Amino acid sequence: MTSNPSSAASTYDVVLIGGGIMSATLGALLRQLEPGLSIALFGRLDDVALESSNGWNNAGTGHSALCELNYTPLRPDGTVDISKAVNVNEAFQVSRQFWSYLVESGQIASPRDFLNPIPHMSFVWGPENVDFLRRRHAALQEHPLFAGMSLSTDEGQMRQWMPLVMQDRKSGQPLAATWHPAGTDVNFGALTHRLIDLLRGKPGFDLNLAHEVEDLKPAGSNGWDVSVRAVHGGGERKVRAKFVFIGAGGGALHLLQKSGIPEARGIGGFPVSGQFLRCTNPDVVQQHHAKVYGKASVGAPPMSVPHLDTRVIDGQRGLLFGPYAGFSTKFLKQGSWLDLPRSIRMDNIGAMMAVARDNMPLTKYLIQQVMQSSEDRLKALRDFVPTARKEDWELITAGQRVQVIKKDARRGGVLQFGTEVVTGAGGSIAGLLGASPGASTAAPIMLTVLQRCFGDRLPQWESRLREMIPSYGTKLGQDAALCAQVRERTRTALQLDG
Repeated sequence: MTSNPSSAASTYDVVLIGGGIMSATLGALLRQLEPGLSIALFGRLDDVALESSNGWNNAGTGHSALCELNYTPLRPDGTVDISKAVNVNEAFQVSRQFWSYLVESGQIASPRDFLNPIPHMSFVWGPENVDFLRRRHAALQEHPLFAGMSLSTDEGQMRQWMPLVMQDRKSGQPLAATWHPAGTDVNFGALTHRLIDLLRGKPGFDLNLAHEVEDLKPAGSNGWDVSVRAVHGGGERKVRAKFVFIGAGGGALHLLQKSGIPEARGIGGFPVSGQFLRCTNPDVVQQHHAKVYGKASVGAPPMSVPHLDTRVIDGQRGLLFGPYAGFSTKFLKQGSWLDLPRSIRMDNIGAMMAVARDNMPLTKYLIQQVMQSSEDRLKALRDFVPTARKEDWELITAGQRVQVIKKDARRGGVLQFGTEVVTGAGGSIAGLLGASPGASTAAPIMLTVLQRCFGDRLPQWESRLREMIPSYGTKLGQDAALCAQVRERTRTALQLDG
């Protein structure tokens, strides 16, 4: 799959760094919009989608805020704030539209190659949490993006929705769950491969795997000089790019720092590792068909909300429970233990120290998670699966996530959860930092990159963008008719339920 460096071009319109879902999505979008662009992708591993995009390195939730309680915080006055949930759902609808276009146009043979309909559920226990879920459901069901969500406190109904979760559960405790049929399980690794397949073999695209980008230098008005090293020998070379996108997951921060753009100054990263318990025992797996999200522990980061997920990877069903957070100084799963210390600069050390000072509950939570025994993890699992047996579940390590740290005038520094696009040098370079909802919102994130870095071409691309993404330039939440039309179109094209 690796291009021959000696035969590859030395100048490209676009260089994509990183072999995950973000680079693949941007490359596929650009190929649809302007087929004549010359594009090169450089990935440091021997295949694409081996880091966070890999099917077992994430939970595969198509994040649309149907079940994720951290997207709907409770305000001090007791009302539920659904603004973030609406934004997350809007973004996922854009991804669904882009994927639907690729299926409808025959560029992806079957949505089942990467996408499966799996109901999304929220599940809570205790009077206070039950009350919160009622309020959340009442606030969401009035919005067109969340039409079709059901709420129940009836144990019989919940047994139908999630029999494994309800089996042998003690009675008498207040319980509540919401259920939505339009949820999805996404194999982002398989999707990455499908998108790369659209590019590979076409004129003007060079795929360079086992090639690590080591440096970026401005080339004046001509873009960037990119220094690349062949991982398995073969020496170094330089290529020139008019535009560079750094979609290298946790590795993006180092490259943005090396680029020297002012927009990257002061930004730091806080790595959080994650583990899941995985079950592939068919007798257990067949009893659960949903993604069930609970509430995060006090002090836990949003990415650590516990959830029990049906997964479909390469046609095989399994279950994941977690995540169990941990700490590693690596910025990538296959990274270096020196990643964190090497990222500390004079311009970001103040913000990083301020974040350490202000996030003691998070530090305490991570220490507790790292110190957990196998019995502690099994106890947490039994909150969701009372009948769980240790022998049915194995511990696996997920992809590494790096949360963004930024300077803040009042607090010195803040830890951000989510994703952020950093652009500079007149739009000739962009990089993506952060984590969840990440992959689910790859398409709208890449639209942001197009708007910031290809603004002069957007007028000629607009009709094509509307063909691929009918809601382009509008908010579905503000147009109920368009919302219903788009949801029905993508439901049919992607063979989804609800």
